[in-house]
Amino acid sequence: MMNKQIWTLRGLNFSYYATTAVLMPFLPIYFESRGYSSSQIGLLMMIGPFVTLFAQPFWGYLSDRYHTLKLLIFGLWVMTVLSSVGIFQTTGYTFALLFMLLLYFFMQSSVPLLDTMAIKSTAKAKVNYGTVRMFGSLGFTLLAMSTGPLLQALGGLDHIPYLYWTIWILPLGLLLLLKDDKGAGGRRASLTDFGKLLGNKHFLWFLLLVFVLTVPHRMNDVLLGLYLKDLKATDTMVGLAWALAAASEVPTFALLGRYMHKFNELALLGVIGLLYTVRWLLYGYVTDPFVLLLLQASHCITFAAFWITAVHYAVRLVPMELQSTGQSMLSMVFLGLAGITGGLAGGWVKDHMGGAAMYQLGAGMALVAAVLLLGTHAYYRKKNHPQ
Repeated sequence: MMNKQIWTLRGLNFSYYATTAVLMPFLPIYFESRGYSSSQIGLLMMIGPFVTLFAQPFWGYLSDRYHTLKLLIFGLWVMTVLSSVGIFQTTGYTFALLFMLLLYFFMQSSVPLLDTMAIKSTAKAKVNYGTVRMFGSLGFTLLAMSTGPLLQALGGLDHIPYLYWTIWILPLGLLLLLKDDKGAGGRRASLTDFGKLLGNKHFLWFLLLVFVLTVPHRMNDVLLGLYLKDLKATDTMVGLAWALAAASEVPTFALLGRYMHKFNELALLGVIGLLYTVRWLLYGYVTDPFVLLLLQASHCITFAAFWITAVHYAVRLVPMELQSTGQSMLSMVFLGLAGITGGLAGGWVKDHMGGAAMYQLGAGMALVAAVLLLGTHAYYRKKNHPQ
């Protein structure tokens, strides 16, 4: 039974991230074909990180309060599809903005809930969480590489809604087969518990360090395509850069979880911060778009290693009855706060000082995060504080 649960979760990760690979890379181009300006498109794409700030903790708390993940994920996914109908059918910019807000409110909120379900199920089955999460990277990679040719075969970008809606059949169908986690008899979370979490200094300090470390990463997410185009890269190369980054995550997700018990998470995050520093320095130095494309493979020793380590550490810092809320707050910082800051600050630096300066700033922030993470690890060890 548990083996079926794990394989269902792998299929859910694969198919959910496949839907995002169809939608996210192509939405800006789709909006451009509608005649929206670059600044209008930028606002449409930035609404997601903003909404994430409020949406993810809300849905995470509801999950912990009512001990259901499956029902909430199903509702969020149905509303995601309905919101996308609004995006593709509306003609006015105001309505496009409204439906993009709704899309992100529902879609992004499901990510930490899906992670929480995977963490709980893999712990019970004594399976590595990374071997479930890596299927999300596989799904994203496969669709990131094939969506362009598929749309071309279907007759162009106008057919993206039908491709997107068709793929959603798989995750919604698989979700019906998933066994819900009802809290295993644990007590329900209350607002008092949530208040205590907000007063957990070690958890909040960890979230602050995550923010400093990941602002440059989210800056790269938003602006890499434009930077590559500045260096005369083709559209195909931009697509390949995204696919290579996603593909490189797979071995890290598959293997690192097996050895996590041998490392201290804070120390490992500090080392990852140093690797991020080197990565962003290279991005700022390299001017050959093909070499920059190849550097996207460093995603495996930076983001993939960061995410699996951060998820494991958050699980240890947060009480069992607030697991979904804790994962949602981690996701809120990465997708929301760091996303908004990275997009705005990175865009300003790129416009005024150039793409190389943008990555040099990112390297500086990653180095600060690495020093703080390693310093926090040393301080906790000296004070014999549980880490």
